[in-house]
Amino acid sequence: MFTRILVSLLALGVWRPLAVCGESSLAALPGLSIRDVASLRSVTAAAVSPNGRHVAFLRQVPRDLENEPDGPAWSELWVLDTDSGRERPFITGQVEITQINWTPDSQQIAFLAKRGQDKHRSLYMIAIDGGEARKALELGADIQSYAIAPDGRRVVVVAPEPERPDRKKQKDKGFNQEVFEEDWSDQKLWVLTLFEKSREPQPLPLQGHVHRVEWRPGYDHLAVSLSPSPSVDDAYVRQRLRIVHANTGEILLKVENPGKLKLFRWSPDGQRLVMICAADVHDPSPGRLMQVDLLDGSLTDLMPNHPGQIEDCAWAAPHRLIATSSEGVFSVVYQLRFDTAPIQCQRLFGPDGPVLDSPSSDDEGNVVAFLGQSPLHPSELFLLRPGQREPRRVTESNPWLVQRRLARQELIRHKARDGLELEGILIRRLGDDGRPGPVILSVHGGPEAHVRHGWLTTYSLPGQVAAARGMAVFYPNYRGSTGRGVAFSKLGQGDAAGREFDDLVDAVDHLIAIGVADSNRVGVTGGSYGGYATAWCATRYSHRFAAGVMFVGISDKISKVGTTDIPDEEYYVHALQRPWEQWQFLLERSPIYHAGHCRTPLLILHGKDDPRVHVSQSLEMYRHLKLRSQAPVRLILYPGEGHGNRRAAARYDYHMRMVEWFEHYLMGPGGSPPAWKLDYGLKLESGD
Repeated sequence: MFTRILVSLLALGVWRPLAVCGESSLAALPGLSIRDVASLRSVTAAAVSPNGRHVAFLRQVPRDLENEPDGPAWSELWVLDTDSGRERPFITGQVEITQINWTPDSQQIAFLAKRGQDKHRSLYMIAIDGGEARKALELGADIQSYAIAPDGRRVVVVAPEPERPDRKKQKDKGFNQEVFEEDWSDQKLWVLTLFEKSREPQPLPLQGHVHRVEWRPGYDHLAVSLSPSPSVDDAYVRQRLRIVHANTGEILLKVENPGKLKLFRWSPDGQRLVMICAADVHDPSPGRLMQVDLLDGSLTDLMPNHPGQIEDCAWAAPHRLIATSSEGVFSVVYQLRFDTAPIQCQRLFGPDGPVLDSPSSDDEGNVVAFLGQSPLHPSELFLLRPGQREPRRVTESNPWLVQRRLARQELIRHKARDGLELEGILIRRLGDDGRPGPVILSVHGGPEAHVRHGWLTTYSLPGQVAAARGMAVFYPNYRGSTGRGVAFSKLGQGDAAGREFDDLVDAVDHLIAIGVADSNRVGVTGGSYGGYATAWCATRYSHRFAAGVMFVGISDKISKVGTTDIPDEEYYVHALQRPWEQWQFLLERSPIYHAGHCRTPLLILHGKDDPRVHVSQSLEMYRHLKLRSQAPVRLILYPGEGHGNRRAAARYDYHMRMVEWFEHYLMGPGGSPPAWKLDYGLKLESGD
């Protein structure tokens, strides 16, 4: 254990004298606690200045549950000097800053925020020399995103049209009825001058709902992604790229990308446009790196037959592109050179080392920033400088983590019953004595997602907290997961809860075979599609699981389609058939169908305002278990939360209930559920 931490910290450049101790001293350190997780900080965004001298980054700071009002984590602005490595706080405290960027002259940092008396999210700028941030632009509605023009004077923003005064008066009088899926407001494009107030700014005359925009360097052209409506379904499956004129809104080029679209980037000279999108309409996840032909809009796959998934990219020079890729549980960074024929694609580093995301570079490619995480820490800022073989970590948001003893985390490979090679990440019990013990299967959602060999402990991921309490945790990448190419991600299509969830049972059998899992003490948890897996394991495979914690999960595959905001996305990349084409099949693949066989104590948790998996899915699961089984069941609803908890109190409550449920049924007395009232261990004074 001591050697593992020492080597890892030295390699990451964050070794601290405090951790220099013997094995016995290390064993005396406490494991990670729920309170610790609630205070974890992380770096969530980074932008290198065009001249490469500074990196602006956002640091997420959880709310202090005892001394601050409840809500999502704060987001602070910090700046790092790339020469000295010194970081400075720019805007900190109770602030929520998003979407940082630089002006072309590297003198100012732009960001979105709602500050002071602002009624809506506005565009602000702060000089690199310091001083107060100035409001550069505001509209009568929240600005969603923006792109600064190459001249540094203009900006294009994405925002809905301001609410009409007469409609506001109606709402004030109580006429606030919603016309479902008809009273939407499209997001528009507005080209405006910074620090100049316009009495009646007019959006560009584009039809549809705008999602993203990028200004073409050297031109009055914009790359814009549009969908027919603001619906989430349209955003997923019908979002298309258009090149438009910034002055008139005239569409100059249509790019008919197939299926899902993730992002697009102009080269610094404006001569190339790349995008990350799906391979076809049935590709579950946008992970192909494409180049757009600026004459006819056709696409060329820059990394054909790539075995992983391209996550992000950034231009490091007019002819050099940096791309990050997920490959299995690891990450790999590539460099593509466009000044050669054919285009050269070279692996720079990986798969060893931290999991890297979100590259950003200066104009010359001398400084490249990444967000990086590892089994030892959440996301931090990493920099790659000339002459370095790999990026080096330059921030330490949680220095106290070296005072916590972390359990061993490792890659586990095994075969499914049909011979398919599978893999996942195991966090062993802290102080593992080599004997079989309790294991929690933590199943990712999607299923178009995957688990990586990074930091795997959050309010909804048991990780190191469970390990510190004597329970191992296994994160399986079952068939249908991303990170292993398009073909692998399609293996579960048309077979909901079939072979994909058989893979989960096969993973448990492997953990039993290698002496990790006690077959009588296996739990299962997950959110969304992972919640569906949890409900399935607790009913169809109830004899295999001693406890389950289901979060925003699916219980009825038929009613789910009628209550979700993504019925078309589910059809194209998951089901491949509509419910009326397979009523009986979907019924039998619904956990409620098997509820009468349930013997697994199940804790169900759900946000009451979830548009993706409607709260009725959890209500159905709860009621069927109450009526048809003798298994202990409890339902927890979170008012104001959606498809996952955002606020600090809801997260803390969820984390405590999840851990308590598993301790009670995997390590404790079992039987009737633990008391529903919690002792949060916090000083919650009246009025706080």
